[in-house]
This record gives sequence, structure tokens and C-alpha cells, in this order.
Amino acid sequence: MSVHLIRTALVLGFISAIGPFAIDMYLPALPAIAKDLHANEAAVQMSLMVFFLATALMQMFCGPFSDIYGRKLPLYLGLVLFAAGSVGSALATNIEMLIFFRFVQGIGASAGMVVPRAIVRDLYTGADAARLMSMLMLVFSISPILAPLTGSFIIDDFGWRGVFWAVLLAAIMGLALVCFAQEETRPVEKRISGGVGRALRGYALLIRDSKFIGLTCIGGFCMAAFFVYLANSSFIFMDKYGLSPREYSLVFSVNAISFFGASQLNGMLASRYGLSRLVAYAITGYLVTMIAMVLAALLLSQSLWVIMAFLFIGNAFLGLVLPGTSVLALDDHGEIAGTAAALLGTLQLLVAAAAMGLSSFIMNGTVLPMLVAIALCGLSGWVLAYMTIMRHGLKKPASPETIIR
Repeated sequence: MSVHLIRTALVLGFISAIGPFAIDMYLPALPAIAKDLHANEAAVQMSLMVFFLATALMQMFCGPFSDIYGRKLPLYLGLVLFAAGSVGSALATNIEMLIFFRFVQGIGASAGMVVPRAIVRDLYTGADAARLMSMLMLVFSISPILAPLTGSFIIDDFGWRGVFWAVLLAAIMGLALVCFAQEETRPVEKRISGGVGRALRGYALLIRDSKFIGLTCIGGFCMAAFFVYLANSSFIFMDKYGLSPREYSLVFSVNAISFFGASQLNGMLASRYGLSRLVAYAITGYLVTMIAMVLAALLLSQSLWVIMAFLFIGNAFLGLVLPGTSVLALDDHGEIAGTAAALLGTLQLLVAAAAMGLSSFIMNGTVLPMLVAIALCGLSGWVLAYMTIMRHGLKKPASPETIIR
């Protein structure tokens, strides 16, 4: 494994993690924010949802922008805007102000979500891209593994506002990495011209590509399952099961370890079995595990440890699905990798945000509705996987694709 690949994974992983870091550190603070700003649970969750929506929608602009002007400029602009939103969130005096600056923060986070995927496609395809994407996600894993626990310590010592000062420091570090450690992978001669018109033609091409849309939405529903867990688990686990913010952070981290640990097998398994076969088997395993979890909660026990055991296994399957679907979706669109990565990210976050919003209508403060919503997301992903890749047959490739650069 080359030094260049490892360095790229470290830099892109950190940049990609900054936005999610602002989510995961924030989760243990939700009850405290509701109390301090005199807001109800739904209003506090809205500050989470607008971050997702802003990140999703702005990717549509950020991706084509990176195809036209290169990969580094949108990263600079995004990180500066993210930093401004962090300062505003830290100084918020009411829930409306917090929601606004979380929206600003989400706009800035969009660059860190879309541009690293485009850079991966600039450099690699096939199994090598899956290997780099998995390494990127290993670095990225610092967010859901360490962020909630770090957030709980910061909240104890500095209150919930300290979380936003911490992510401001992360944004400043990200700017330094982009400036000094990340090369430009979209040289001038490879940049596209045509402005908005070219971007619209690129999106029209992608929307007509049923394989691209199918693979994107498979990942979207898997992400939706995780977002349903994100939005509801802190209230359920801390109120129903009596976990402290620190205990909740540890529980959250265990699931993250499962996800990112399994994701490191993607390169090896993709080389041996092919990405399509890997995604099909993994999404099937996830669905079976989630159905078993719901049945166990209905018929046997709603013990926290039983639920966590099923989520641990299910998240391992997700660690195999998400990198594979991203690589497969982008493989055929190298010339417009930024635009393709933008549409992929936007659709996935919109699907996830919609599922998170719809799930709120069935939540009643107990764990079962959350588990049912997660299982329904898994079922939707499996149906799309069947329609997109399974019914056409799963052929093992003769050999993995080679490195472009």
C-alpha cells in the first residue's frame, strides 16, 4: 500500500469527518440544549435536520463547482463557512438562532462531504477505489467513535456551547491540511467548461442512469437507517434506559467501531468477489439482522444489550454496503466525478433526512418504533438492490480494475 494512498486517506478522512464531527459531538448535548434554550424536543431535532438538509442541497452546487474550478477552492470556501456557522452556533441565545447557524454550518460542511469522493474517483477506480474509500472511512471513523465521548467531556466541563468551539478548531486544522497536505487532483486541462449549462447536462445524464440512481438510493436508505438512530437514540437511551451522556457516548461508539471495522474488509472482499456481489450479500445480511432485531424486541426482550448486539451486527453489514455503492455509482462517470459525487451525496442525505422526518411521526419515546423504522429502511435498500444488481445476476469479475494514477 503506497505512502501516497495512506496520506490521501488521512487528509481526506479528516476533512470528511469535520461535518459529521459537528453532528456526533452534538448528540449528547441535545437534552441540555432543549433545557437551556427552553425548546421542545422537536425544535432541537430540527437543528439537527436543517444541518442535513443544508449539506444535502449545497452538494448540488459544490460538485459541479469542483469540476469547473478544481477540488481545493470549494474546500477552502466550505471550511470558512463552516467555521462561521460554528461561531454563530456557539453564541446562539435562542433555538431559532441555533437552527439558522446550524444551517450555515451545514452549507459549509457540504464541500467536505462531496469533494473527497470526487478526489478518490480522480485517482482510482474499482477495487483500489474501494480500498481507498475504506481507508478514508477508517480515518472518518474518529467522528462516531470518539466525537460523542469527547463531546460528553466537553459538555461536562464547558457546557454544550463548548462543542461548537471545538469543531471550530477542527475546521481551522482542516484548512491547514487542504493548504499544505492535499494536492490538486483536477488540473486545469481536465476541468470542464460550460458553467451552469454543463452542470445541468451532467445532472440530466446522471438522472437517466438507472444504475447510478439505484446504487445511490441503496446507500441512501442504509444511511437513513443510521440517521433514524442518530435522531432518536439519545432521547430513548438516556430517558428510557437511564444512560448518562458519557454512557450513551460509549454505546454509540461501539456501533461505530463495528461499522468502520467491517468497512476495512471492502478492498480485499471486492478484489475476491466483486463489488456488486459484495453489496448484494451485505444488504441481505443487514435486512435479515434488522428483521431479527424487531422480532426479538416484540417477542423476547427489549433489553438494551439485546438491541445493541443486533445493531452491532447490522452496522458491520452497513460498513460493507456504503463504500461499495459509492464506488460502483461513480465508476462510469469519471469526467464529471464532482457532479456525480454531488448528486450521490445530495440524494442520499435527502433520503436519510426524509426517513428521519417521517420516523418522527411514529416515535412515542419507546425503542420499538425506532427499531421498526430502521428495519423498514433496510427493506427499502434491499428492494432497490434486487432491482438494480441482483436480478441481473452477480458475476465475479475476472480481475480487479487497476489504478488510474
